[in-house]
This record gives sequence, structure tokens and C-alpha cells, in this order.
Amino acid sequence: MTVTASPTATATTRDRRPPALGGFSTVVLGIEIRRVLRNRRTLLFILVMPAVFFLLFGLPQRGQTLDNGLPVTGWIMISLAVYAAMVATTSAGGAVATERALGWSRQLRLTPLHPAAYVATKIATAMVLGLLGVLVEFAVGAAAGVRLPAHVWLESGLTAWLGSLVFAALGLFVGYLAPAENVMQFMGPALAILAMLGGLFVPLALLPDVMQQIAKFTPVYGVGQLARAPLTGTGVDWAAVGNVAAWAAFFGLGAARLFRRDTTRV
Repeated sequence: MTVTASPTATATTRDRRPPALGGFSTVVLGIEIRRVLRNRRTLLFILVMPAVFFLLFGLPQRGQTLDNGLPVTGWIMISLAVYAAMVATTSAGGAVATERALGWSRQLRLTPLHPAAYVATKIATAMVLGLLGVLVEFAVGAAAGVRLPAHVWLESGLTAWLGSLVFAALGLFVGYLAPAENVMQFMGPALAILAMLGGLFVPLALLPDVMQQIAKFTPVYGVGQLARAPLTGTGVDWAAVGNVAAWAAFFGLGAARLFRRDTTRV
């Protein structure tokens, strides 16, 4: 006897097929971006604080130039753009800690959303915030009188933004590692210390030799060096490239492993 599948059964089977791109959706991405933009405390640290830092520490340096004749204020502006992108992407990635506390990670097991699509949405959201941080910092610098060649604006801005991917992965890593109530309490001071050690707040040449050697192994060092290279004209620092690649791999793989562990709990 031959059994023929009913149209209803066929439609049900078709509906259960895995969604395209693992369930990644620009609609969900838009919702995520709007949600984080409504958080005033996040916007304060991402957009306001780095701009205030530039006005406090950059404006007194107006008129001073680097060895190549470009303004010192440009160096300060690019460094703080890296810091703004770093804070933005880390805070957006670290938001997963709150979702974990609410049980959202476990809910993912009941949906067709692939874990990779969920992580991609979080990273994309973080990178949008990072781009916003860089643009605001550059806008404040330009309004304050920073004048740089066009290629420096473009290359330094892109490097500061793309390099912040390291910190998006850091945010996810810490978000899956630490309790929700402790994430930003821990990450806020930690990012400030990393920024100082990595040469964003103070030129490394002004630090003791021991601190200069330690700085080369921090996550901030590589991104800062590469972002300022178009301004200083030092060319590509391959040690800095290796620094960025190593930390991105470490945080990315760590976040992926913690995410799999979190979503497979009973």
C-alpha cells in the first residue's frame, strides 16, 4: 500500500526547515540597535565622556605639532576615538550578561535561531555603536579645529573602528563569564586601565621602560598603534598586527566556547 503525504504535512515539514543565514535578521538587528541607543547611561560613556576628555586634554595642546608637522591634537583625537569605540563595543557585547540572567540564552534552544546568528547580531550591534563613537569623536575634533589630510581621517577612522572588533569579542567573553550585576562595574575601570597602559591616554614614550614593555602585550596597544600610524607616518607595525590578531582570536574563541557551554546547560 502506498502512503501519500498530505499537503498539510508537507507544508509543516517545509516550515520546519532551518531559516536562511541561521535566523540572522536585519529586523532583529535594528531592534537591538534601537534598544541600546535608548540606554542613556551607555550613550553617556560612549559619546559624551570621550568627547569631554578631548576638550579637557586636547584643547590645551593646540598649536603643538608632531615631528612630521601634523597637530598633536590629531594624535589625541585618534587615541580617544579608539577609546570611544573600545568602550562602545565592549559595553554592547557585555550586555549578554543581562540576557543570560533573564534566561534568554536557554530560550535559544527552543528556537531555530542558530547560535552563530545570535552572536553575529550582538557583534554587529556592537560595531554600529563603535562606529558611532568614532564619528562623534572625529566630529568633536574637527569642530575644535583639528585639521588633518583626508587619508588620515579615513584610514585612522577605519582602523579605530575595525580594531574595536577585538573589544566586541572581549565584551561577549566577559558577558558569558561574569554575573550580570558585575560586568560593567568590572569593565569600566578595567577599560580605563587598559587604555592608560596601552598608550591611549599618555604616550608610551613618557612611561617607564617597564611599563612600555608591558603595554605591548595589552589588547589596546595594537589597535592604538595601527590607528595612529597614518598620522605619525610610521607605517604598518607588524608586532601591532600580531597583537590585534592574537587578542581577537583569544577573546573570540573564548566567547564561542562559553556561549556553547551556556546554551547547552539543562
